[in-house]
Amino acid sequence: MAHVITDDCIACGTCIDECPVGAISEGDIYKIDPDICTDCGTCVDVCPSEAIVEA
Repeated sequence: MAHVITDDCIACGTCIDECPVGAISEGDIYKIDPDICTDCGTCVDVCPSEAIVEA
C-alpha cells in the first residue's frame, strides 16, 4: 500500500530528493503517485513535519 502526504506538508522538498522511484510530485502540498510508490518508507523517515503516512 502506498504512502500519502497529509495537509501537514510544508513543501520543503526533502522527500522528493529521497524517493528512489520518483513517485513524489511538487505542489502546495506534495503528492505521492500510488501507482509508482513501492512503499519503501524512505520519505517517511526524512519528512521533518511527519506529514507522510501509510494509506
